[in-house]
Amino acid sequence: MKMIIGGAYQGKLAYAKEQNPQVSWTDGEQCEKDDIFEAEGIFQFEKYIQRMIKKEDWSEQEAVSFAEKLAGSNPDLIIVTQEVGYGLVPVDAFERKYRELTGRICTVLSAKSDQVDRVICGIGMTIKGGDRK
Repeated sequence: MKMIIGGAYQGKLAYAKEQNPQVSWTDGEQCEKDDIFEAEGIFQFEKYIQRMIKKEDWSEQEAVSFAEKLAGSNPDLIIVTQEVGYGLVPVDAFERKYRELTGRICTVLSAKSDQVDRVICGIGMTIKGGDRK
């Protein structure tokens, strides 16, 4: 598994496509729930999580179980996701839950990933595994 993380509009997907030109990409904002378990790569992963929380009202344990299941069933997946935990704590209860569960899921997945890259201003830096660019 590989993760590419970074803030909004930092060039994560362009970087991911450049690094992995052979990958067929799935949009997390629009894909079906089970598509992720067979996808080669997924972008807007944070939006996938947001949709699942709204649809299924995941608890913390369900979120962690999802991450474990995903890592086990699709170990070659490349995940492109926005970092959503920075900044002010949202007033809205759903937004707080979404931020917390996204962080927990990404923590589990990054621990299981062979490589994690962080993209800032279109420049990627390997922060775990890989060649440490």
